[in-house]
Amino acid sequence: QVQLVESGGGLVQAGGSLRLSCAGSGTVFSFAAMGWYRQAPGKQRELVADITSLGSTNYADSVKGRFTISRDNAKNTVNLQMNSLKPEDTAVYYCRALLAGIPHWGKGTLVTVSS
Repeated sequence: QVQLVESGGGLVQAGGSLRLSCAGSGTVFSFAAMGWYRQAPGKQRELVADITSLGSTNYADSVKGRFTISRDNAKNTVNLQMNSLKPEDTAVYYCRALLAGIPHWGKGTLVTVSS
């Protein structure tokens, strides 16, 4: 069982920055593909960025050049550095671990970007 806890959300003005962290439990964390997803009110959950166990990354077009995903397997954490935030980035951000094809989700952290 993998447990994930997100932190770092909050209220920020447009153009500002936030850093989200996801702390995972379990010795298999380093084998998991990790991702950050978000869900805005009235919208479907969407991929923001993901990172493989070997460190390869992938980003949604809407965040390329502004967000950076990283992981520290020794600390069982995955981070999302978000710069140049826009009001449309407002959403609940979720951490996901994918192990043997099975997704595990955190409860989410709210990011609100004011204009």
